[in-house]
Amino acid sequence: MATYKALRDQIEQLTQQAEAARASELQAVISEIQTKILDYCLTEKDIFPRKRGRPYKAEKATLAPKYRDPKTGKTCHCGKRGRPARSHCMPVSTCSSRT
Repeated sequence: MATYKALRDQIEQLTQQAEAARASELQAVISEIQTKILDYCLTEKDIFPRKRGRPYKAEKATLAPKYRDPKTGKTCHCGKRGRPARSHCMPVSTCSSRT
């Protein structure tokens, strides 16, 4: 069974060998990629397409009125959601049951 120190030394040697192999192969890989880009007339958008994410916001659908003035029957959004802006507005559900 190998000791901890022997394994750590082996990891260090393998890491150095991997870095040396990468450095020696890197220029050849870069030149090969550059050649293929020129041969096929590739652009940055061809290689790196647009990032995925949220699509552009679509138009928001019109919300149904949430509050109704019991005196006039007019509807108001009163900020569209949340508490009504004026005290005379009542929720539409309670207004429809009273009429």
